Amino acid sequence: MCGITGWVSYGRDLHPHRPTITAMTQALDRRGPDGAGIYLDTHVALGHRRLAVMDIPGGAQPMITATADGDVALVYSGEAYNFQELRAELASRGHRFHSHCDTEVVLAGYLEWGPAVADRLNGMYAFAIWDGRRDALVMIRDRMGVKPFYYSPTSDGVLFGSEPKAILANPAASHTVTLEGMRELFAFIKTPGHAIWDGMVEVKPGTIVTVDRSGIRSHVYWSLQTAEHTDDQERTVAHVRDLLDDIVRRQLVADVPTCTLLSGGLDSSAMTAIAAAQAAERGKKVRSFSVDFVGLTDNFVPDGLRSTPDTPFVHDVATKARTNHRDIVLSSLEIADPAIRAASIRARDFPSGLGDLDQSLYLLLKEIKRHATVAMTGESADELFGGYRQFFDPHARKGQTFPWLANGHQFFGRAAERPYEQSLLTPAFEAALDLTTYVQDTYLDAVRDIQRLPGESDMEWQMRKISYLHLTRFVRIWLDRKDRISMAFGLEVRVPFCDHRLVEYVYNTPWALKTFDGREKSLLRAAAADVLPLSVINRTKAPFPTPQDPGYAAALRAQCADLLASPNHPVFDLIDAELLRVAVKTEFPQSDQASRRDLERTLDLATWIDLYSPMIVMT
Repeated sequence: MCGITGWVSYGRDLHPHRPTITAMTQALDRRGPDGAGIYLDTHVALGHRRLAVMDIPGGAQPMITATADGDVALVYSGEAYNFQELRAELASRGHRFHSHCDTEVVLAGYLEWGPAVADRLNGMYAFAIWDGRRDALVMIRDRMGVKPFYYSPTSDGVLFGSEPKAILANPAASHTVTLEGMRELFAFIKTPGHAIWDGMVEVKPGTIVTVDRSGIRSHVYWSLQTAEHTDDQERTVAHVRDLLDDIVRRQLVADVPTCTLLSGGLDSSAMTAIAAAQAAERGKKVRSFSVDFVGLTDNFVPDGLRSTPDTPFVHDVATKARTNHRDIVLSSLEIADPAIRAASIRARDFPSGLGDLDQSLYLLLKEIKRHATVAMTGESADELFGGYRQFFDPHARKGQTFPWLANGHQFFGRAAERPYEQSLLTPAFEAALDLTTYVQDTYLDAVRDIQRLPGESDMEWQMRKISYLHLTRFVRIWLDRKDRISMAFGLEVRVPFCDHRLVEYVYNTPWALKTFDGREKSLLRAAAADVLPLSVINRTKAPFPTPQDPGYAAALRAQCADLLASPNHPVFDLIDAELLRVAVKTEFPQSDQASRRDLERTLDLATWIDLYSPMIVMT
């Protein structure tokens, strides 16, 4: 896990531009605190920041192989979990290795198979290879989009980086955000290829992008495909468990301390319990961490999303699995700290609108980094196995929009389904955004490529579409969030449920099998039942916890009041100051998350503008 960046320019000599590639590389210093390297040739500059996870002394980058026709240089971020098998295969083909890391295996794989090496990789990765034999740059991203990867075409080449901040460090990069970028921010959709910043593009998941003197070309080497499922219930459950055992075993491999993030929900509990069982075979214990808030467990008040606190379930899992567990307890004052808000926004390069969810995650991962360098998490299990409420919401099942937006609750502006709600956006900005049209057009584009099985019932077809949208749009919001915030501390987060073999298998499992016991995530519950406490097996889905301390809402109102004291702040080109003034004076219960989120999003926007000075074009 690292940070990569680079610059290809066919119209100039980049040797004099070392300070620029150094600045681009330094922008990613938090992703790679253990080392830095630069490769510079006439038309290419590559930068790398290293987080040492495998082969601590032997994995420095950029990694270069000299050939008679030119250098082949690699900058790599991520993990190839099958690198040992690939290494053995490549060795049998005559390749010789000088390290024990997966980076060298990926480079040798490219030398052997070219860009088709992507077809052979199992893992999470974003890497770029400068092939000096043909003066071409090859950029490859993992199938599910776990590792972020962006590029920006220039007049004579391209800029690229793990994060937008690396590209923005180059004077040639645009700092403009158009309405299209703002729509992506406000609509709570992660459209493949979109990067918020004008002129910047995301390397799509499962895609190879090649840059040479003739231009830029993309090739999709993997996408979510429809296939017939022939296994019965017993075999399906057994195969899911077999896959999970193999995936977790692979992802526990590291030369640095590892841990799991444990929420007490089914996903993280299953992953933790399986990891603990495997560690016990080697006479070791898994370290697990969870988040809690001061006074939350003892004074918990059920709300519309959470019926129980997490901590009792966390402790049940930790006890049964015999993990070395620690609760990390945060206070509302910490979460409300403007400096933490600014740090989490800088980590993500844009205002997510998730407020305390990002800030508490930032503080949680900051503390975990003190104890571990690799953490496994349960991300994507809800999208894969059907755990969210919208999978069961009749309105969401009608298929007229993205399921998680079916009731309009994720909009910052006024949703078409709930026109009576007041928006804090200025009328002009809200009209220009036209989120309803944007969401509908994006939805129609998203469902266009879904394949229906011959004879598939209308119900199964509808659930296939809902599953597809979650696995290609919704999950990537959370994957980006987890990667960007964790890597702000040089903490590698691994996501077992994103293994493409598991995704392909479960995606094509009929909905009737995914809910065979009448509950959400039946397959996962059955596959891990033997290692889970009964309390977790019987628990219903609960999202990431949020503070219930009324002091947090009070802090938000106070900070928004301070913002109103600067009436010339550019945020008021987007936010209606008078409506914000009314919201600040309105008392609302802590359980009123919609009102709280409006204040958080306003503060997020203002902080982003302060940090990045974006040029927002409203036409």
